[in-house]
Parts: sequence; structure tokens; C-alpha cells
Amino acid sequence: MKKHNQHFFAATAPGLEEVCASELVVLGLSGIEVVAGGVEFSGALRELYLANLWLRTASRILVRLGELRCRDFPTLYRKALRLPWGRYVKPGTRLKVRATCRRSRLQHTERIAATLSEAMVRALGGAVADDVDGMEQLVVVAMEDDVCRLSLDSSGELLHRRGYRQDIGPAPLRETLAAGILMLLGWQGDRPLLDPMCGSGTFLVEGAMLALRRSPGARREFAFMGWPRYRPGLWNALLLEADRQVRDDCPPLLGADRDGTVLEAARRNARRAGVFEHLALQPLELSQQRPSVAPAGLAICNPPYGTRLGRGELHDTYRALGGFYRGMPPSWQRAFVCPDQRLAIDTGLPLALLANLQNGGIRIGLYGVK
Repeated sequence: MKKHNQHFFAATAPGLEEVCASELVVLGLSGIEVVAGGVEFSGALRELYLANLWLRTASRILVRLGELRCRDFPTLYRKALRLPWGRYVKPGTRLKVRATCRRSRLQHTERIAATLSEAMVRALGGAVADDVDGMEQLVVVAMEDDVCRLSLDSSGELLHRRGYRQDIGPAPLRETLAAGILMLLGWQGDRPLLDPMCGSGTFLVEGAMLALRRSPGARREFAFMGWPRYRPGLWNALLLEADRQVRDDCPPLLGADRDGTVLEAARRNARRAGVFEHLALQPLELSQQRPSVAPAGLAICNPPYGTRLGRGELHDTYRALGGFYRGMPPSWQRAFVCPDQRLAIDTGLPLALLANLQNGGIRIGLYGVK
């Protein structure tokens, strides 16, 4: 079969573009270019499958379907008819179009969606299925300066949905963001990891998967599995290849939280992820915890910052975090995430803002202790 190279786009949360590009380099992929909101790269089916299987920091993987210059809807319809819909979409599939428009004559996003759906149905020679639970294909459309760029989502559910985190605590970090923060801090599973306020355990579970070299996408399904040219043999071969890379052990992964109910949720998540035996979790307040005896490691946490706690209690929490971090050996790397610089200052620690990130639409800073 002739290898068909295609252009892809790995969408990321703001601040994770460079980390995602590094992941693609490790995978040996080509055409890598960092742009706002993600990373462009190229390849064939194998590279598309690899990206979905292995990328820890991407939100979804898009296939670039085409770019159409148009200033009216008849032109959009006519040019959309010529796109290779049949390579990715089966007859009867419903389209879900997510469109944005800037500086273009075509501004009506609902009409853009209807026009593209009509063109796809005609191109495939079939009607759209009436079953609302049937197959649905997301099309991401960016209309800018009268150029319509169409991309097809190959991932389906967002890639942070690994399948293990069915129990969550307050203000949880997305799995992709937790993995990205560990990579931004240079943690590769080669030294101990400590989360003194671990909540539902996302940092620790993602750390275990990273240290054990377990692929984050091995336990879920993807939109490309419903495409006409899906190759299950290739996918299964990549799964077997991924299994051969798995390690048996990893450095200590330590977590604690004062809320025993949330800590039990962390245990259930770890069991579903298959990493429970690698985690050591304890129901402890910050004031009850003792610094690790390991000569070096990474301490990272996502302290509370929502409306659940009053300003006074939040101040006490961050002051306690500062005291705990000060008591750790200076050889340990210490960091935390927080959306409010005033709360970060409450720690009393000498801090450096390492990255500006977003978690579920909330802007947060990654702070490191100098």
C-alpha cells in the first residue's frame, strides 16, 4: 500500500506546546513546528496512531483535511465537495462542526456547519443517519482572511481522558497538564516524586505512567477507529511494541492528603491505572508530614485556591506549604501551581514563575522555589 503522508496538528493547552514538540521528537516524527496552541507535524497512519497512543500533553490530534479560499457559501460548498471525505468519514456519519471566524466575509458559523455537512453527505453519496447515538465526526474549522481551514479530529474524547480517573477531588488538574508540568520541571522518572497535597492523585499516577513508560492511550478508544481506512493490525502492533517498553519498577512516588475520602479516590484511580503498587499514600496534614530522607527528588502539588476555603484559611494553607518546603533538603526541587500570585507570596518562599498555564480555562502559574 502506498504510504500517504498527511499534515497533523497536536492541540495543547497554552504553555505546553514546547513540551509536546519534545514528545514528538522522541517519537521520531517529522515536520515538527511549534505554533500557538499546539504543534504541527506530518506522517502517515502509523504516525497518527503513535501520536494518539503516546502523547501525554496533547489535547487532541487533528488531521488537516484542506484549505479553501472562499468569500461566499456557494464557493464553500463547491470546493468542500472535492475534499477527500471518504478517506476519513463513513457514509451516514454526522458532522459536528466547531467553527471560528476572523476577518472573513463568511461569519455565520451555523451556516458554515450546515454547508459543510451538506457537501460531505453529497460527496459520500449517502444520507446522514437519524440515530443520535450513531457515529459523529468532529470537524474543526478556522475561517480567517477568507481562507477556510478544515481539520478532522482523530482522537474522539479529549486525550486527557485516559480512562483511569473516575474519582476526582476539588479543582483537579487535567491529566495532560499534570504530565506536562512534570516534564516542564525536568522529571523523567529518575528520582523520587512527592505530592504533599495529592488530592485524587493525578501528579502521582501520571508520574508512575511516565516512569514505567506506559503509553497513556493504550486503554481507550479513538475516533480514527471508526474511519474507513482504520488498520487494526497496525494499531495492535503498536500496542505490542508499547508493551515491550514497559518497565517493572520506578523511584518512590509519595503522596499525602488530609482528606481521607479524597485519598481513597486516589487509590481507586491508581488501581484503575494499574500503578497502585508503586504509590505510597498517607492520610496526613502538612504539619504531620516529615521530609523525605532521599538525597534528591521533586516535590510538586496543586494546593487549594477556590471558594471552598476562606481567605484566612487559604493564607494558613499556603503558609504551611511554605514551612513544609523550607524544611526539605535543599537538594530537592520544589514547585507548586497556583492561579493567584498573592497566595503564592503567602508561602514566604523565594519563588520563580516557571510557566504560565491553563487548567480548564483557569489561568495558573507554575512556581518553583529558588
